[in-house]
Amino acid sequence: MITVHHLNNSRSQRVLWLLEELGLPYEIRPYQRDATTMLAPPELRQVHPLGKSPVITDGDITVAESGAIIEYLVETYGEGRLRPAAGTPQRRDWTYWLHFAEGSAMPPLLMKLVFGRIQTAPMPFFVKPVARGIARQVLSSFVEPNLKNQLDFMEATLSRQPWFAGEAFSAADIQMSFPVEAAAQRAGLDASRPKLMAWLKTIHARPAYQRALQRGGPYDFCND
Repeated sequence: MITVHHLNNSRSQRVLWLLEELGLPYEIRPYQRDATTMLAPPELRQVHPLGKSPVITDGDITVAESGAIIEYLVETYGEGRLRPAAGTPQRRDWTYWLHFAEGSAMPPLLMKLVFGRIQTAPMPFFVKPVARGIARQVLSSFVEPNLKNQLDFMEATLSRQPWFAGEAFSAADIQMSFPVEAAAQRAGLDASRPKLMAWLKTIHARPAYQRALQRGGPYDFCND
């Protein structure tokens, strides 16, 4: 039996979605973030040394990292589903977006979150103007331009085709769900990029996505 070590409001929600799309039986072992730090609880270190989610166990196999989990599940149980045929342009795109989601899309989103919190965090009055000035400079000169470029790139991709890897829905779309949802929540993704917003509505309406929400519990990123 596949076990998903599921952290609330995290990337592991898309692992549940993939399992629902594949129709695989699985169980959920839930974990809650620390209410103050928003970090994963130390119990996750008993599953994987880094103590982060998502992690799955499948018998005596443990797999961490969203992209690695998706590849493992599709290769092991997919039976050709949710992945384009090897050697095709669509397969190359599939692999690209599978890595783009965490390698390129998420870092500036995380930086926006961190530096945004610096701007509002309590601190000594003599430090506040310096820290907030640095945060504003990093956001305006690096983070926000990178986010704009990436969102424009994603919008252009979905202007040419309905899904990230081509004409068919695939696990690349599942992997891309979290950064696009996060961008809609905290990075200004809105109706000015209609293709991305329509894509969000489409994935959120999928029955497997809705089943994953029911099983995984509250997930603040699914608003579009």
